[in-house]
Amino acid sequence: MEKGTLVEFKVNGDRRLGVIEKPEGKKDWIAIDENGNSHKVRPQKVDFLVEGESFKYTDIPRFVKEVTPHLDASSLEIAWELLIEEATPVTPAELATLIFEEETPVFCYAAHLLLSDDKIYFKKKGDIYEPRPQTQVEEIKHQIEIEAQKKLEKEIFAQKIQQALSGEKVDWQDSELTRLNFLEKYVLQPENPPKQALDILESLSKQKTPESALQLLIDLQLWSKHENIFLRRSSYPNDFPQQVYEVAHSILDRISTNEFIDKDSQRLDLTHHKIYTIDDESTTEIDDGISLEFLDNGLARLWIHIADPTRLINPDDPLDLEARRRSTSLYLPTGMVPMFPSELATGPMSLVQGQICPALSFGVVLDEEGAVKDYEIHSTLVKPTYRLTYHDVDEMLTLNIQGEEEIIRIAQEAKKREQWRKNNGSVMISMPEAIIKVKNEEEVSIELLEMSRSRLVVAEMMILAGEVAGKYCQEHNIPVPFRGQPQPELPPEEELILLPPGPVRSCALRRCMPKSETGLTPSRHASLGLETYTQVTSPIRRYTDLLSHFQIKAHLRGEELPFERDQMQQIIYEVVSTSSEASFVERQTNRYWSLQYFLQHSGEVWHGLVLRWLREDDGLALILLEELGLEFAHRFDRNVKLGEQLQLEVSFCDPQRDEIRFREAVFN
Repeated sequence: MEKGTLVEFKVNGDRRLGVIEKPEGKKDWIAIDENGNSHKVRPQKVDFLVEGESFKYTDIPRFVKEVTPHLDASSLEIAWELLIEEATPVTPAELATLIFEEETPVFCYAAHLLLSDDKIYFKKKGDIYEPRPQTQVEEIKHQIEIEAQKKLEKEIFAQKIQQALSGEKVDWQDSELTRLNFLEKYVLQPENPPKQALDILESLSKQKTPESALQLLIDLQLWSKHENIFLRRSSYPNDFPQQVYEVAHSILDRISTNEFIDKDSQRLDLTHHKIYTIDDESTTEIDDGISLEFLDNGLARLWIHIADPTRLINPDDPLDLEARRRSTSLYLPTGMVPMFPSELATGPMSLVQGQICPALSFGVVLDEEGAVKDYEIHSTLVKPTYRLTYHDVDEMLTLNIQGEEEIIRIAQEAKKREQWRKNNGSVMISMPEAIIKVKNEEEVSIELLEMSRSRLVVAEMMILAGEVAGKYCQEHNIPVPFRGQPQPELPPEEELILLPPGPVRSCALRRCMPKSETGLTPSRHASLGLETYTQVTSPIRRYTDLLSHFQIKAHLRGEELPFERDQMQQIIYEVVSTSSEASFVERQTNRYWSLQYFLQHSGEVWHGLVLRWLREDDGLALILLEELGLEFAHRFDRNVKLGEQLQLEVSFCDPQRDEIRFREAVFN
C-alpha cells in the first residue's frame, strides 16, 4: 500500500475509512480517519482497498457523500437475477460495471458496501461473492418477513400495554394473551422465570421479580387485586369444558320435555313423608334431607334422603369424568366452584322444596342405646316439605313447636346416637371454626361457627347414613371408598386433666389424631367410633360419595357393578390426591382472606388464648383468637402458660406474602 490509499477496516467492530499515511514497523500501517485520528492497521485486516485515486483524510467525507446515493439494494436484486442463471460469482469491481457501468472508486466502493451488507442475494467466498440459489433467497426473504412481522407485533404489543396501563380498554389478540401468559407463569412458578416474562418487565423498566409481574397483571386488569393464586397454581379447573356444558343442557332439555328415562323405574314412593332439608342460608346445592316414620311398636324409623345425581349420569361419561377430575366442590370465601355445572347441581340434582325428587334413602331403626337395630336402603321419590336453615331448626327445637313432633324426635335420636358413639370410643373434639365470606369482591366478614342442636342433628344423621352404607357394602362385598382412622394414642387422663378445659384440651387431643384413610377395606374409624363407614351424603359435591352411589344403586337393581375392585382402587388414588390439593387451596384461600380481614380492621384488639407450644425453647406457640376462631403462630418474649388469656393487636400483615405478626396490646 502507498501513502494516500483509502482503505476500509474495523474499529471495535464498526466500519471505518482511513487514508494510509506511513508504514508502522515491518507489517503495519498508520491510517488517518476523517477526524484526523491515527490507527495502526495490519494489511490482512483491511476489508476493502479503494484503488484508482489518491486521498487525503479530509477527502473522506466528500467521498462518502458521493457513494451514498448509489446504495440502492434493489439494484443488487437486479444483478442477482442476471447472475443466478449461470451461478456466476462477482467481485465488487465487476458488480460496479454490471449495475453502474463504470469501475470508478465511488462505484466500486458502493458495490462493495452493497455486497458486504447484503444478507439475501450473495454470500462471500474469499474475495468474491457468489449468488445464492433461488430457493435459499426465497427462504431468507421469508424469514426476514417473519422477523419484520414479529417486530411490528412487538411494537403494537408494547403500545397496547401502555394504553392498558393508562386505563384505556384494550382488546388483546390471542398471540398477545399468549405472551402475557408468561407473566402468569412467572407469578405461579417464580423459581423458573420464563425469559419472555423477564423481557416484558425489562421493556417496561420494571424489576424482574414475581411481585412486579403480579402487579403488572393487576395494573393491566388481567388479574384482580385479590386474584386467587393458590387456585391458579393448582390443577383444579375453574371452568367447565364446552362438551360438559352441552351434555348438561341436553339433560335439562330432556327433563323439560319429559323425555328423560330414569334407570330406577321401581322407586319407593316416600313423597308422603314430612322431609326437612337443613343447610346454611347461602347453600344452593341441597343434597340431603331427613324425615321420621313412626312405627306401630313405639319405635321410629329415621330416614336420611340423599340427592341422586347418578340417575342423570353414567360412569365414564363426560359429566362423570369431569366430576372425577375435580374430585370435590371448592368452597372459597369468594364463592363456590362446583363439581357439576350449577344448572344441574342446584336444579335436577338437588332436593328442591315442594318438588318430587329422586333420592337414595337410608331407613334406620335405632335400639334403646342408639346402635343400628335395623336398616334398609332404597331408590326413592321424595318431596321435601321444609327448606330450613340451622337457625330455623334451633328455634323450632327451643320453642318445642307443636305439630313438629318429627323434628323433635329426630333431635332426640341424634342425641342418643351421639352418646352411643361416645360410648363406642368416639373422640369428640370441639374447636371453634371460622366461616370467612367476601362480599363485593373485597369486604371480608368472619362468622364464628359453633356446634348447635341443629348442626348436631344433621351431623349425626349424615354419620348414621355413612355407617349404614358401609355395613351394606361390607355385607355384600361391594368395593367402595371406605373411610377409616387408626386408633390414636391419646395423652393419659391425668395429663389431660392438667390442661385447661375447652380449646386447649381439645387442641391436645386434635394433635394426637392420625389422618383418616380411604381404601377398599372396611376399617374402624376411631374419631367417629364406628367399625365401618363410607361417605354417601354429598354426591353432588364430593366424588367419593358419588362412587358409592354408583356401586350401591347398581347392586340394588341387581346389575353388574360399574367399577371393579382394581379400577375402583385406581380412581380412589387419583381422587384422594386431587381432593388433598383442593383442601390445600381452600385452606390457603381462607388464610389469605383472614389476613385481608385484619388489614380492614387494623388497630383493633383481639382476645387471644395460648393453645399449645410449637417450639417452647424459642417461645413459639400456637394462639387462638377466640372471637374469630382463627389460629396463628406467635413468638413470646416472656413466660406464658397454656390457656393464658391475651390481648393482641396486629403489628405487621402482608396477605400476598402470607405473613402476619402480633404484639401484645399495652393499655395505659
